[in-house]
Amino acid sequence: MSTRLQTGGRLLDRGHRQSFTFNGRRLTGYAGDTLASALLANDRMLVGRSFKYHRPRGLVASGAEEPNALVGLGRGGRFEPNQRATTTELFGGLQAESQNHWPSLEFDIGAVNGRLARVLPAGFYYKTFIHPRPLWKHVYEPFIRKSAGLGKPPQDRDADRYEHFHVFTDVLIIGGGIAGLQAALAAGRAGARVLVIEQTAHWGGRAPVDGVRIGGAPAEEWIAQAVARLEAMENVTLRRRTMGAGVYDHGYALGYERVTDHAPETDAPRHRLWKIRARQIIPATGAIERPLSFAGNDVPGVMLASAIRDYVVNWAVSPGDRTVVVTNNDDAYRTAICLKQAGLEVPVIVDARPRAEGALPEAARALGIRVETGRGIAMVAGGKRVTGVALCAQAGEGAVLEQLPCDAVAMSGGWSPVVHLWSHCGGKLLWDDAHAMFRPDAARAPTSHDGAPFVSAAGAANGALRAGETLADGDAAGRAAVQALGLRAPGGAADRAEAPDEAPLLPVWMMPQGAGEALRMKMWLDYQNDVKVSDLQLAAREGYESVEHAKRYTTLGMATDQGKLSNINGLGVLSDAMGEDVPRLGTTTFRPPYTPISMGAIAGEARGGLFQPLRRGPIQRWHEDNGATFEPVGQWRRPYCYPRGDETRAEAVTREVRNTRQAVGLLDASTLGKILVKGPDAGRFLDLLYTNMMSSLKPGRCRYGLMCSENGFLMDDGVVARIDDQTFLCHTTTGGADRIHAHMEEWLQTEWWDMQVHTANLTEQFAQIVVVGPNARALLETLGGMDVSREALPFMGWADGRIGGIPARVFRISFSGELSYEVAVPAGHGLAFWEACVAAGQAFGLMPYGTEALHVMRAEKGFIMIGDETDGTVIPQDLGLDWAVSKKKADFIGKRAQERAHMTDPERWKLVGLETIDGSVLPDGAYAVAEGRNANGQCNVQGRVTSAYFSPTLGRGIALGLVRNGRDRMGEVISFATVDGGLIDARIVDPVFYDKDGEKQDV
Repeated sequence: MSTRLQTGGRLLDRGHRQSFTFNGRRLTGYAGDTLASALLANDRMLVGRSFKYHRPRGLVASGAEEPNALVGLGRGGRFEPNQRATTTELFGGLQAESQNHWPSLEFDIGAVNGRLARVLPAGFYYKTFIHPRPLWKHVYEPFIRKSAGLGKPPQDRDADRYEHFHVFTDVLIIGGGIAGLQAALAAGRAGARVLVIEQTAHWGGRAPVDGVRIGGAPAEEWIAQAVARLEAMENVTLRRRTMGAGVYDHGYALGYERVTDHAPETDAPRHRLWKIRARQIIPATGAIERPLSFAGNDVPGVMLASAIRDYVVNWAVSPGDRTVVVTNNDDAYRTAICLKQAGLEVPVIVDARPRAEGALPEAARALGIRVETGRGIAMVAGGKRVTGVALCAQAGEGAVLEQLPCDAVAMSGGWSPVVHLWSHCGGKLLWDDAHAMFRPDAARAPTSHDGAPFVSAAGAANGALRAGETLADGDAAGRAAVQALGLRAPGGAADRAEAPDEAPLLPVWMMPQGAGEALRMKMWLDYQNDVKVSDLQLAAREGYESVEHAKRYTTLGMATDQGKLSNINGLGVLSDAMGEDVPRLGTTTFRPPYTPISMGAIAGEARGGLFQPLRRGPIQRWHEDNGATFEPVGQWRRPYCYPRGDETRAEAVTREVRNTRQAVGLLDASTLGKILVKGPDAGRFLDLLYTNMMSSLKPGRCRYGLMCSENGFLMDDGVVARIDDQTFLCHTTTGGADRIHAHMEEWLQTEWWDMQVHTANLTEQFAQIVVVGPNARALLETLGGMDVSREALPFMGWADGRIGGIPARVFRISFSGELSYEVAVPAGHGLAFWEACVAAGQAFGLMPYGTEALHVMRAEKGFIMIGDETDGTVIPQDLGLDWAVSKKKADFIGKRAQERAHMTDPERWKLVGLETIDGSVLPDGAYAVAEGRNANGQCNVQGRVTSAYFSPTLGRGIALGLVRNGRDRMGEVISFATVDGGLIDARIVDPVFYDKDGEKQDV
């Protein structure tokens, strides 16, 4: 049985007992325990059930690679499923429950699947659930949906809070073992800004457990001194409980900090997502021990040799009184020696190699431990815990040579460097035959924008598995990083690490090597998904020769551990089955995050009222104080209208339109997008981005432009102003500012990366106030400061100056058809300028107006609105904007798409004006009916209303719409359907209802 040892436990605080519950049963542990170590100390070997066959599952590992011990933690608003017991620090009051069983962990009805294993091999669902077809909807799909998943989803609102943290650093070191600490010392002494993150609560990695000595002293002493030296450096930051989740382009990395998981009552965020920009990144993430594939290697009590060593040394937990060690390498002998020194029995070390010589095997023999070479395990006896093993010849087919009683098995199949972070951003791997592992290829490291490597692995993560190599490799990585930064590497040599030499391992993908089918069907590769050696061999026989295909066919490596323990063994089995070398098969794709991160951490503060932050302009308070009603526009709230007294909103809009056309109106347009595009290639860049020519625009002038997607469809419009030879200011729609800025950056970074262009979103830097109407010029002249006459500031021009003592950039552009000035002032001056306009405007009959009056006036002028006249299927030519599509340019985004046959079809729906015969307002979105019915019995349609308003200027309803071949049908009357089944007749007219020649806006 597993139990707590009377002495030892370097991470334990035996003075602080802590109680917790597992499946409702009250248990105790100590401060410093993990949930896994505390469960083992209480003899809880059975911790879960596998996904497919519901087989009993116990602890296999001691870290993030653990595939079996997934539990639901907490209650109510703090319940979280699928948490690893091995990485969960114990705290008083912890509540945990096992998963994937019914009615109980000990008796699970789902275990019947194991009896059917022969008819439920890999890929059985691809062959089973397609016949008979009617059963899919009513039988197969409901069953699959009910069976899917491991944990239960939380039912209550998350009671914790989360946050994001942004940081810039010169060197990011991921991993706080001896290699990571030594790299940090080298980089820190050189003066670089260094951030070191370690996923566990402790520094030093495996070195203290494995008895490594550094500089003649125990590794633990060196680690404490190294951490103290780093903490004394102002340029070095150390963070524990922070996992390196992913490495991305341009030195971007994610860190996942579990801030209060170990102390949930602390008043701090539960998790913190670090968004890191680093000039150099050093993954010092260590290596993971591999299991061995023998029959019964999934029985609770069969564990990795290194994990058993961890539980004994770190937490004084014995997984069993009698432990058989099975290995193909020297490292596992450390576990046997550790167990013997702890007073536990090791009946035998089963070594698959023909010979076991060297310091570690000899030390084991000196302790009286029996060593059997050339042997393997034929079968593990036991169901819910190990009761014994049967030994066989490794070179044979599994004939039993001896049976031994035991209650634990420590297995070691060699070590695999943690190359995930190296691979996330394109780092390539080499196959190391001597150690049967993939390791980073330094000649093909991830490269940054300048083609220079920015990631360099260190220590065991780089394939340097021996302690001496690990420390030296960490030092070399730190020095290389600072040299890449242009700094001078510090002088002096790193301390020397000492550990016994080790003989080469023998690759063992199956034990014994000639095992028959009956044994192969009980050799487990992926513990969580129940993938066996026989499944990989079946995939090879059925033609799944690609490792990616075999992965999906068998689900190998698709569990929550993402194949950390299973992938290399799976590749070995597949290579033997196909007669190919492992490196020729390659690896599956490593994707972030390295281990799962919480949805709360991804969202950060974006929840509740902050899920979509409400953006407020600099004049927002004035609008609220003056009775504005608002409408959502993207993340902004813009004034819809300003009702007075008992006015309805419709009456307020009518008043605002009439006043603006007759006197002067004031509009807050601060939310319109303002994107600065600057650089020697700015003109060429905008020529490719917009449908019309922008490079020919003169400084001081403006031009209306259209932007299309790659499919040729109109996505945004706005006025572009040329500031100087290398600078343009691009205005976008309110809802499109962030999207268009991202669109620009995507093309600059992925397609036109060689262009010398920079962009900046200045939307919130300026307040933009529109002064509109016949008295607009008189109002600005009253404020004084700059010449806004027609001669000094012509239509579609702009000028810098001061108005009313406030610095301003004034644009002569109009979206209403009236004399109009758009005045941009620094955001901090926005309210002052608005109030100055309101005060001076009283003499001219000024009234503010909202977005609805704006929409009415633009519709009267036939101006389009993105999102109304466009829906993702409309091209500029549909809207009569052919004049804004250059025929001279060789290319622009969407040009080729607009030349496709269906884009030039004369039967396309075209923009027209619509006037109802009775003067009423057409329903927005109403369809124009046509003769006949379609195959579904529905009325055929020939157009739709895109915008419809009552026009105070014309005293009647007006509308814009898209109608089939509409431009050639002027004067024709067509019918539009209403929701109550009626019809409204409307005449097709010119889309410009007001001042067709534009005389009023150019006065």
